[in-house]
Amino acid sequence: MPFLGLDLGTTGVRALLIDATGAVLGAATAEHPLHSPEPGWMEQDPQDWWTSTCGAIRDVLSRTGVRPGDIAAIAASGQMHGATLLDAHGDVVRPCILWNDQRSAPQCDEITRLVGTPRLLELTGNVPLAGFTAPKLLWVREHEPERWARTAHVLLPRDYLNWRLTGALASEPSDAAGTLLFDVHARRWSSDMLAALELDPGLMPAVLPSAGIVGRISRRAAKDTGLLEGTPVMSGGADNACAAAGSGVLQPGQVLCSVGTSGTVVAPVGLTVGNPGHNVHLFCHVSPRTNYLMGVVLSAGGALRWFRDTCCPDLVLAARSAGTDAYTAIMTEAATAPVGAEGLIFLPYLTGERTPHGTAAARGVFFGLSPRHTRGHMARAVIEGVSFALGQSLDLLRRAGVEHNTVRLTGGGAKSPLWQQVLADVFNCPVAIQPADEGPAYGAGLLAAVGAGSFVSIEEAGERIQLSGEIAPRDSAVAIYGKTAEVFANLYSALEPMFNARLALEQ
Repeated sequence: MPFLGLDLGTTGVRALLIDATGAVLGAATAEHPLHSPEPGWMEQDPQDWWTSTCGAIRDVLSRTGVRPGDIAAIAASGQMHGATLLDAHGDVVRPCILWNDQRSAPQCDEITRLVGTPRLLELTGNVPLAGFTAPKLLWVREHEPERWARTAHVLLPRDYLNWRLTGALASEPSDAAGTLLFDVHARRWSSDMLAALELDPGLMPAVLPSAGIVGRISRRAAKDTGLLEGTPVMSGGADNACAAAGSGVLQPGQVLCSVGTSGTVVAPVGLTVGNPGHNVHLFCHVSPRTNYLMGVVLSAGGALRWFRDTCCPDLVLAARSAGTDAYTAIMTEAATAPVGAEGLIFLPYLTGERTPHGTAAARGVFFGLSPRHTRGHMARAVIEGVSFALGQSLDLLRRAGVEHNTVRLTGGGAKSPLWQQVLADVFNCPVAIQPADEGPAYGAGLLAAVGAGSFVSIEEAGERIQLSGEIAPRDSAVAIYGKTAEVFANLYSALEPMFNARLALEQ
């Protein structure tokens, strides 16, 4: 009785098949493009998501030999916050504005003026940030009135994928919580927020439980994907919540650090816990029993990908010729540099930042370059800079009362032994590794299994996840990183006025 988990990510769609015990049967990934038509803008064509979804599903079925009729249920995770607008006929109105798009910073200020920070925290558990959905909707309404007039439905990327699979318009709490239009505590759309922003409640889809059935594979979707018409599709959840579920991080006392395109630090909390501020997020978990606090670094693995594409073309070509991965060569070069990269510091704010700064204006910086520094130093500085930013999020969660003994790691960046050790040293805490880290797609697969009755709850499913060991922090590295992290934080403070002044140069 296999289950299919999908993850609609920023760079591609991953399709993963698991059995009734949670064991992985096979996986496949299909990439899709990312567009930046203006500085600070990030968009994708939803049709590209569907194309990569169909490709990944057909590929995983071919690789595993699993028959479509044997799949008991399907669920999807997806990148959060994206404003996917459909007209009354179901046609896409405009490219989706993504989670890392920074154009709507002025609309964030307008939302704060209209509602006020205390009331925002009361209604939604969060404060406005350019990545969220609500300010994107206000931007479209203000700058593209003809497109806004056509808009009949507002969906998140995972909602859109479910719509293409089933024809049903619906969302679920962990994803809807990232819109700034959702009451995190009541787990429903906030009528007060919609009224304050003059948004028609009819734009928003129904909200179903994460493991609840949203619909069944339609005839057209069956033809496109190779799946069996009528196969049940569960709601699924936001990528970070599904990544946490897939790592067994579902209850207070557990912490997950994810190093994907973005980086997150996630800590489940009780349903009555409030937002501690400092641009920490409070979102619903895929479990109905918990919410979670989260800090976000917008460019984590994305910063290393930029470094690869910009500074390492020779390694990319060599890896392509050898059929290997350029990141392995980059990590080898990074390991030649000492802890602290001999004073070279990287600020990873390539597309602005969320936690703790909440600014769309910040940009990436290499600080302290000297003739001694090599490309290996720069690679290590990128890894360390992202880790310092993640460490700031973890510190904020600790100050908010989060207690933990270890930090579990997930995501592509977290598969690197070098990066694992750097995170342990920066966090000054053991980090735990999973033997088979499959990310959000695995959490989505578990939700499909829960919805189909193979597990009583997502917590029961999460208890089966095993860890392969821990990596302990090194005292000497902890001491160096403690001093470097202080310079890292002060460097942002010193440059903050310059980041704002730089915006005029980007026009």
